This record gives sequence, structure tokens and C-alpha cells, in this order.
Amino acid sequence: QVQLVESGGGLVQPGGSLRLSCAASGSSINIYNMHWDRQAPGKQREWVATITTGGTTIYADSVKGRFTISRDNANNTVSLQMNSLKPEDAAVYYCSAKGLYWGQGTQVTVSS
Repeated sequence: QVQLVESGGGLVQPGGSLRLSCAASGSSINIYNMHWDRQAPGKQREWVATITTGGTTIYADSVKGRFTISRDNANNTVSLQMNSLKPEDAAVYYCSAKGLYWGQGTQVTVSS
């Protein structure tokens, strides 16, 4: 099994940027497709982005062109670069391995 810890969340103004990080331990992430999901208060968890073991990236339409998912297998981390943030991006962001193992999440607040 793999343990995941997200970090990098915080408060940012609309139009700003944040970079989230997901640190893995207990297993190498190179064997897993990795994902970022988010959940806003009162809303269902929403899939945001995926990066496969081969490096292919896929994005939800709501974030395409603004967010970039990447992986650093040597350091066993996955990142989510978020640009041009909108108020509707505010949520707790979670990373997962294979959609089975999840971190505790990191809060992203977008407000002026």
C-alpha cells in the first residue's frame, strides 16, 4: 500500500496560482496511475486530472488549459500546478494512487 500526503494549499486571489504537491511513501508511484480530485462544501467529489504510468495526462473540462498535472518518480511525488484560479476552484484537493489510496487533502481557497 501507499500513503499519500498533500500540501501546498492556501488562500489565493482570483487569477492567481498555486502548486499542490502529493508526497508518497510505502510504495513507488511509478506503478500507479495518479489522480487529483477535489470536493467543495456541499458538492460531490469531482475528478480533476490524471497522469498515467506512461506520462499521459487527462483533464476535466473545467480545468483544461489552466491546470497541469505532473509526476516526479525519482522523488515519489505528484504535483498539480493551478493557474488562473477561479472562485469555483475552491475546494479540498485530494491525490490518489489508482483511485484506491487517498491522502487527507489540502484546502484551496480562492477569494479576493
